[in-house]
Amino acid sequence: MQDEILLTPWRNFPFEDSDPFASADEEKWDFVLVSDIHEVGSVKEIKRKKFLDELSKKGFTIKKIEDKKLFYGVRAPKHIFRKYQWLLRNPQDSQLQDSDARHDIPVTTRIRIVNFILQNTVTPDLEKLHDLKKKNVFEAMFPLHEKEEVREFLKEKWARWRDIFCQQPIEKIRCYFGEKVALYFAWLGWYTYLLGFAAMIGLVVFVAGITVFNSSQVSKEICEANNTIMCPLCDQKCPFWLLSDTCTYARVTHMIDNEGTVLFAMFMAIWATVFLELWKRQRATVVTNWDLYRWDEDEEELALELINNLQHEPRRYQHSYLRSTIVLILVLVMIAVLIGIAHALVIYRVVVTALFTQSDSEFFREQANTVAVMTGAVLHYLTIVIMTKVNRRVALFLCDLEKPRTFSQRENNFTIKIFIFQFFTNFSSLIYIAFFLGRINGHPGNYVRIAGKWRLEECHPSGCITDLFIQMAIIMMLKQTISNVMEYLIPWIGHKIRTRQKRPKKRNMVLGEEEEPEDPCKKQWLSNYQLNEVNIFSLFDEFLEMVIQYSFTTIFVAAFPLAPLLAFCNNLFEIRLDAIKMMRLRRRMVPRKANDIGIWLQVLEAIGILAVIGNGLVIAITSDFIPVQVYKYTYSPCMTENSTTVDCLTGYINHSLSVFHVQDFEPHTKLAENQTDFVSGKITECRYRDYRNADDYSYTVQFWHVFAARLAFLILFEHVALCVKLIAAWYVPDVPQSVKNHVLDEKHSNLRKELRWVMPQKVPGVAVLRGSMVSSWTPGWLQDQPTPEPHGWAPCLHGHREARGYEPLPSAKLLHHTFGGSFSPAFSPAPVA
Repeated sequence: MQDEILLTPWRNFPFEDSDPFASADEEKWDFVLVSDIHEVGSVKEIKRKKFLDELSKKGFTIKKIEDKKLFYGVRAPKHIFRKYQWLLRNPQDSQLQDSDARHDIPVTTRIRIVNFILQNTVTPDLEKLHDLKKKNVFEAMFPLHEKEEVREFLKEKWARWRDIFCQQPIEKIRCYFGEKVALYFAWLGWYTYLLGFAAMIGLVVFVAGITVFNSSQVSKEICEANNTIMCPLCDQKCPFWLLSDTCTYARVTHMIDNEGTVLFAMFMAIWATVFLELWKRQRATVVTNWDLYRWDEDEEELALELINNLQHEPRRYQHSYLRSTIVLILVLVMIAVLIGIAHALVIYRVVVTALFTQSDSEFFREQANTVAVMTGAVLHYLTIVIMTKVNRRVALFLCDLEKPRTFSQRENNFTIKIFIFQFFTNFSSLIYIAFFLGRINGHPGNYVRIAGKWRLEECHPSGCITDLFIQMAIIMMLKQTISNVMEYLIPWIGHKIRTRQKRPKKRNMVLGEEEEPEDPCKKQWLSNYQLNEVNIFSLFDEFLEMVIQYSFTTIFVAAFPLAPLLAFCNNLFEIRLDAIKMMRLRRRMVPRKANDIGIWLQVLEAIGILAVIGNGLVIAITSDFIPVQVYKYTYSPCMTENSTTVDCLTGYINHSLSVFHVQDFEPHTKLAENQTDFVSGKITECRYRDYRNADDYSYTVQFWHVFAARLAFLILFEHVALCVKLIAAWYVPDVPQSVKNHVLDEKHSNLRKELRWVMPQKVPGVAVLRGSMVSSWTPGWLQDQPTPEPHGWAPCLHGHREARGYEPLPSAKLLHHTFGGSFSPAFSPAPVA
């Protein structure tokens, strides 16, 4: 049987099978394509040959290795990289002016260029590689993990758990994975470093709350309220209960809800701003060292398009209001669905609370609300896991509707949509607990009900902030334990299973065909193929995970001061986990060039503003900080009786509870037949958390005082925090002075070099390029001197170079050599002997 490669018309193009005498450089392959062994003459085999033919026509060297699959190694010709170097050269780079100079191109750049050409090569059937992969013509494509010095260094010094506290080798990461991955790890390392300061202060605030665990006057009053009878928690045979039964809950609430929380929330608002400003400085320094400060992504993409196809025409900027309207409507529908899921979680909590309060178990009756909150948090985590996959598919579908012009624009659009969806998925339930729980449930005798049956939850007499604390703690701990364990175990187990599979038997040899020794590339290609697949979302998923964590760390930190500490500990492991996955468990990621973290910076800035608003609302609405301060400075004994011998918060609990007459319960309410033994006789009234009159249950004056104070504090807090953020942003420059001076010196040096190119050598006039003509310009002080005949551009294009005393520029020689003889270079005056 004739070998498949011999049947393809590649004889006129560079082709390699196994060459034992090839040099080390020639045995390095840019990419490997993997395909199933299709039947001869099948549609898939024909499509595969057509695609490989197109690569051959572009000068690619192709090598085939047959195993259980077909492996095609491809190597791009050198002239492709010379074109890239020329098109994206620094105009003042004198080294590239020498056409005989040999320049090595970084491996990351080679992989990026070859990947672009592979993805954009079109077959005669107008199909690209992406279409062929969908039709299972090709199974996979990937660059190779080479056994090079950089990789071995990263495996030993970076991708190990023992190096968890060591500094990251960002420059080595850049050399192996490209700038985008290096910037991700640089950002993550910087974020983790500054998160350590926030974690320490949050821990101090939390410990300070523990020290006053038993000293709060509010919690003391709750623990001593042995005669305060509270209204039943449900409508069907739920008993009355004593306020003192929730003593422990009240103490835990005060441990979280204290004056230190307000200061910590203000600190985190400032921290978020300082973190981003310092990152901008760090990023400017890094990309300046990489000579990418003024790099243009659009220019590079256009250059790659031209290298791949000289006849390429750029896609024009377009905007369709109809398409944008459809996308906006679909986004709003998806947000409504996510809010509906949050409502479903609310219904779950309401139903579970009602069921547990009627349970025969005394523990479940007493802890019904806490159990509902904890199980609701676990269910919320499961919805996050499921909806993350749904959100991705929806966001991709919406991006396809928009038809973005470039890959970077598509990535930005996808990032915005997926973040919005993930934000509502993660925070809808938290927003309900923080700002609506216990405020829209009505009051005894007139409860707001779901389906006319189950009434909404109420807040504890000491506030709802503990519910928010429990919800955030459970979600963050589950995300940082189960998610990370699965993130590591799934690819690790998959890799182990693939590597332990038995190797296939060798194919039968055709008569007359000599058995060849095993190709040294075969083992390397197979080992890379057995690694886990990577895609364009591999790095995106890591960014999204960290940005959602950043949201948890900043937006509701007033309710959970331990969030920065949990995030800090998680990130120490996350850095090494991502490194191990990239180096040991996954195929090599296609390097991407970048000079910043892209649209994620704008997302982080938006989160910083949401953090100010969110923490202000938590303190003003969720926390009891404002009602306590209003009572302390308006209704307390210190103000009404000028008493200095008692605590100013004495009587606060009684002041914050309203009276309800039992006779005013709704007709369908069934009280417990066997009342508890903490009272003798019939109960005629009970207490509930609200500011209402005892006669008509309307709001009291105190309610409006507290409402006005909440609103005033919210406005003041947000304005002060935003002003401090602006001052911090102004005080910390985005770009260090050293970087600005470096750019200034570089511009000055480049302008001086430009002047040297246009200074006269043969005549006093200076040749100036205008449009497509070279004209002669003479300074004013030389206008009386004899001026040579103007040197037009047209004669230079018709072979009159030597006759008119011109010779090609060295740079033009290289351009002529790179793009072929069809290019007519510029000319400069020949030096005078």
